[in-house]
Amino acid sequence: MTSLDKPTEDAQQDSRAVTEAALFEAFGGVRGMVETVMPGLLFVTIFTINKNLHWAAIAALAVSLLLVVVRLVRRDTVKHAFSGVFGVAFGVVFAMMTGNAKDFYLPGMLYTLGMAVAYIVTTLVGVPLMGLMLGPVFKENLSWRKRNPGRKKAYAKASWAWGLILLAKCAVLFPLYWWADTTQFGWVLIALKIPPFLLAVWLTWVFLAKAPPPIDVFAEMEAEEQAEKERKAVLAEARGDAPAPARHRRGA
Repeated sequence: MTSLDKPTEDAQQDSRAVTEAALFEAFGGVRGMVETVMPGLLFVTIFTINKNLHWAAIAALAVSLLLVVVRLVRRDTVKHAFSGVFGVAFGVVFAMMTGNAKDFYLPGMLYTLGMAVAYIVTTLVGVPLMGLMLGPVFKENLSWRKRNPGRKKAYAKASWAWGLILLAKCAVLFPLYWWADTTQFGWVLIALKIPPFLLAVWLTWVFLAKAPPPIDVFAEMEAEEQAEKERKAVLAEARGDAPAPARHRRGA
């Protein structure tokens, strides 16, 4: 290894570390996955034991609310927990309205299908959804669209990965929704919660870790603001120095 190779490797390692931290923040990490799985797991467990839709629905909603309360008490970010509460609440409403326990999972399935379509369509039109989601996390906003084509390509690959993985998941779940009983369907759905998600996150990390580093537009704006302040200070100093001789002459 030459001395010229070292900075390049350090830059790549820094980029990977930043990517890992950003993905962990964006997708909630291990805790976010637990909060995603727990309500559905509790629902299907209780329903498997006693076949009571009301108790299963109440327990799922209660644990979702408890997770939000825990985050609030600890002053953590609540976006993942809140999204879980809304998802569970919609599922409870659907299941209670129809009396069919399988409908507890229907809003989440429709959301998954909608996200799959969104990933694919936004990529086809040149604005990959993954870039829109992660741009603010990386402090690059939309700079990747025209100023960083390497990252735009990485975001497009990641969006394709998410779209196709979610479509494959829907291709398994929707037929089972019609054919399988509630207990079987619930356990299959729980089993498919984490593995596809981890695969999509891993592929996103692979694509972004190999991409050029993000352009920190916030740092650029701060630098521009600082430069503008310095320019105004210089101008103000120049204007303040100009009338000084005239005042001196009047005093003389």
